[in-house]
Amino acid sequence: MSPGGNARLLLVLVVGILVVLAPKQADAGPLAYGICQAGCAAVVVACYAGAGAVFGTVTAGVGTPAAIVACNSAFGTCQAACIAAGFAPTP
Repeated sequence: MSPGGNARLLLVLVVGILVVLAPKQADAGPLAYGICQAGCAAVVVACYAGAGAVFGTVTAGVGTPAAIVACNSAFGTCQAACIAAGFAPTP
């Protein structure tokens, strides 16, 4: 084998070893996002129940109780925070 061939073989071997030994990392992605959204939904259902209403049956209007508006606002904030869970790296 020529000297250039040995260097190329060594380079391929070193790169292969580095790829195998490189730290593995995956994005949390849809699973973490879905879990977070489910948690938000559970909390807003409890919030509505505490306010004496059923989630999904109240339309936001002038006569909407302040407690329901607060539940909706908290739900939106929670859902927005789930974006971070969807993009956070996990080992």
